[in-house]
Amino acid sequence: MTTDAIPVRLDLDTHAAIFSKAMNQLDHAATRELDRVDFDARLRELVRLRASQLNGCVYCVNMHSRDAVAVGESTQRLFALPVWRESPFFTARERAALAFTESVTRASETHVPAADYDDVAAHFTPDEIGALLSLIVTINAWNALGVASRAWEPESEAAVL
Repeated sequence: MTTDAIPVRLDLDTHAAIFSKAMNQLDHAATRELDRVDFDARLRELVRLRASQLNGCVYCVNMHSRDAVAVGESTQRLFALPVWRESPFFTARERAALAFTESVTRASETHVPAADYDDVAAHFTPDEIGALLSLIVTINAWNALGVASRAWEPESEAAVL
């Protein structure tokens, strides 16, 4: 199968090296918060993947799909993620996290309504919400960088087999 190469627009590691390093530090800080509250690894990847789907970041969709499988997520749930609201495969806790993810990712449209916050607060502690919000903000920043710069090319399936 032949694929079309999508050219890199801007190599951020070269042309914004200080910022790129800071983004990596932000990512590590968010991960430490998630680890501190023992946030489920599968849900982490679902959140990253859903935000990346909404933002249209092909690199992150590819990476977090693979990462989700690596931490034990089922392909059935990955395939159903874009239609999670209509799917029976997600728990109430996961649904609250996904709704909050969508609301925060689309903050300019949603303004994160109280109902979305209240729902996530019914299923997560304040520390868990803080970690979740850190994750959502971080993945949205990565998505913005990836979509705007196309700095990273997704690995092909053959590259990891």
